[in-house]
Amino acid sequence: MKKLLCFGLLSLLLSIGCKEEIPTVPESPAVKQISRGADISFLPEIEESGIQFYDQNGVASSMVDIIKKYGVNTIRLRLWHTPENGHSGLREVSDFTKILKAKGFKIFITIHYSDTWADPGNQTKPSAWENLSLSVLGDSVYNYTKQVVEILNPDIIEIGNEISNGFLWPEGKISNESNFIMLLKKGIAGARAATIDKRKILIHSAKLDVSNWFYSILQTNNVDYDIIGVSYYPFWTKIKPQQAVDELMALSNTFGKDAMFAEISYPFTLNWNDFTNNVIGLEEQLLTGYPATPAGQKLILTELRQAIDKTNKGIGFCYWAPEWVAFKGNQSTSGSSWENLALFDFDNKALPAWDAFKE
Repeated sequence: MKKLLCFGLLSLLLSIGCKEEIPTVPESPAVKQISRGADISFLPEIEESGIQFYDQNGVASSMVDIIKKYGVNTIRLRLWHTPENGHSGLREVSDFTKILKAKGFKIFITIHYSDTWADPGNQTKPSAWENLSLSVLGDSVYNYTKQVVEILNPDIIEIGNEISNGFLWPEGKISNESNFIMLLKKGIAGARAATIDKRKILIHSAKLDVSNWFYSILQTNNVDYDIIGVSYYPFWTKIKPQQAVDELMALSNTFGKDAMFAEISYPFTLNWNDFTNNVIGLEEQLLTGYPATPAGQKLILTELRQAIDKTNKGIGFCYWAPEWVAFKGNQSTSGSSWENLALFDFDNKALPAWDAFKE
């Protein structure tokens, strides 16, 4: 018995001594989650018109199911405070968000803090807040943001839309830095205070060339946010996808944040499908090497996607208004100014550029 015990002890000691020689299987690197997004805020209104969308094979389907099939995993929706016709208001956005979540999409909400479009040239306060004092305006921003986040429970919440010139004008203009920062922090605090799952806060700059200056202001004032979001419209910036991604990553490195393109778009044609003046329609507006063709549109999105995928802190992109077809008919003067920048052709068939969204 003693000999057996000694042999067992010797075996144990030998096994311990040889432990470090046992080969191990290395852990697989974490796969970066890329937001392949689409801002389809017009879709509820478009669907009321009875428009039918088709996939790349010409098969009729719901637009949401089509883009899900092609790899979109995040939906961005704008939120207006008290819109005149109800579209993009809280009720519509809430109802639409429930449908989208049930289909497995992540939700990205951009609060415009306005009853209508908010952008670098327009940041009009909601009419309900028009005569509020600055302190009450700040409280309203806090309470409204908290309510919105609790109702919608988004994965990403954007405080203001393209706010590099400020928001909630005139009080919140960027030129009045102390007011702007106070109102921005009120919105962020409201989002953080919402008693739901944690969500990421994105701050959105209109253009790459003003972004370093803009985010420096946020850094100086200790603004608490998670994601840098920048609009990239190649027909205005005239810079190619790789350069745009390089500049985005420079911002990410400087300010220590994840970063994404919150809005992007490019035309597949310079023609039109209704009598509404289009935003883009001239050859000189195009980026050299990227024609306004289905192939040119796909090329620019593919290059952008590939460049983002190679970064460490680039977390995605979001195509703006891929669904904004000429849904009011080809004679309308108040239809779509964007139908040649959509990701559906003039027959509402999905374009090749959707391939850039695939896994």
